[in-house]
Amino acid sequence: MVGNTYILVFWSILLSNTTKPCKFGRLDLNLFFFTYDGSDSAEEEIDNKQGAKFHRGQPNEVGLIDKMKEEIELRKQMNISELNDLDEVTRVEIEGFRTGTYVRLEIHDVPFEMVEYFDPFHPILVGGIGLGEENIGYMQARLKRHRWHRKVLKTRDPIVVSIGWRRFQTIPVYAIEDQNGRHRMLKYTPEHMHCLAMFWGPLAPPHTGVVAVQNLSNNQAAFRITATAVILEFNHEAKIKKKIKLVGYPCKIFKKTALIKDMFTSDLEVAQCEGKEVRTVSGIRGQVKKAAKEEIGNEPKKKGGQTREGIARCTFEDRILMSDIVFMRGWADVEVPQFCNPLTTALQPRDRTWQGMKTVAQLRRENNLSIPVNKDSLYKPIERKQKRFNPLVIPKSLQAALPFESKPKNIPSRKRPLLENRRAVVMEPHERKVHTLVQHLQLIRNEKMKKRKLKVEQKRKELEAEKAKDEQLTKKRQREERRERYREQDKLKKKIRRHSEA
Repeated sequence: MVGNTYILVFWSILLSNTTKPCKFGRLDLNLFFFTYDGSDSAEEEIDNKQGAKFHRGQPNEVGLIDKMKEEIELRKQMNISELNDLDEVTRVEIEGFRTGTYVRLEIHDVPFEMVEYFDPFHPILVGGIGLGEENIGYMQARLKRHRWHRKVLKTRDPIVVSIGWRRFQTIPVYAIEDQNGRHRMLKYTPEHMHCLAMFWGPLAPPHTGVVAVQNLSNNQAAFRITATAVILEFNHEAKIKKKIKLVGYPCKIFKKTALIKDMFTSDLEVAQCEGKEVRTVSGIRGQVKKAAKEEIGNEPKKKGGQTREGIARCTFEDRILMSDIVFMRGWADVEVPQFCNPLTTALQPRDRTWQGMKTVAQLRRENNLSIPVNKDSLYKPIERKQKRFNPLVIPKSLQAALPFESKPKNIPSRKRPLLENRRAVVMEPHERKVHTLVQHLQLIRNEKMKKRKLKVEQKRKELEAEKAKDEQLTKKRQREERRERYREQDKLKKKIRRHSEA
């Protein structure tokens, strides 16, 4: 080692590259040595030798490379023998931590539950996350219910998701993208199709896999994994909308313009919906114009002399009736809950199951509550009174000018019924006997006609059966004739071909 200076180059791999508290870490070191003679570096010496080799083209090129390898190996063995004579502390200062050496990490501000319930048979994994993953926000994932899970997932039901190094409980909102790019909220996940899930939590990079469960218990009989997903993006500006229907009733009608009440609660809402399309149940289309400022009929004024708010002035393509119901379809923004509950399984005994927020179904089952029923959401038969319209009245002057085909003919001109129709008919004994005899004769005639019709029907069926039988025999005979004719034609063709070949 005399006359040479050694350069130590380290490559270290620290499994825990995060600044957060952790329990264990492992440091792997690789050590390499190069000689330095004071004039040129080891790399320059090797380059000079290789350059000389390629420029001179000596015949002993292989021998030169082997000589260099032997020289490097000799230096390596000398370094190892010198390092073995040193104590451990000095060798660490010179060589550094070798591969397989463990580093003790001291962690501060650890919850006492983690120390109390620590189980050495369950090791703690130490890992690192990127700088962008420390933020919390909204994430969009493409989710699909697992085929082995029995039930569909409901919007706003809490689920436990596993994304990368993190496990936490969140409340997702499911949606599907329409053709125009709108994200429409779904009450339940589809049966066999992907959907969009939006939830709040620590951000994960795109294309990260997600596994979702609803219960962490090990003794459940059903399949545990409820859904699988993949992170698409994290965008807090993405909006999920749901369809709403506003219903109102006319309170005043001016030809094709009407004032609609009970559809809006304030003039501000009317101003936001100006120009939107409205429709009646009967199919008459209209448009919201503006808020009505004048008093509405007998509506009382509010305090301060203000009129009632929420009255909209709408125009329709035809005059509507007071009995019509006016409705407007619209879209409302759905707010995704900002709920993120990290799993603290390390802060409790291993035999205890972690319990987070419960679903609505679990709360109803525990409290023995029935599902509330909204009467307005039930299907019920619609009973509408049949409208009776007055008959068409054509003036006599116009009837005289009309052709005979267009003149009304079925409308009786007499309003009062005839005397024969108004009086009560009382028959004499002789007339009663004659009427009874005529009824008997008509009954006998009807019975004869019925028997005659039955006989004619039976005879017609017999004729049709015979005709079908004859048609079947005819088809069979024609089939035999065609077969015989085709056979004769085939023989004739073969005979002609044989003569032509000869």
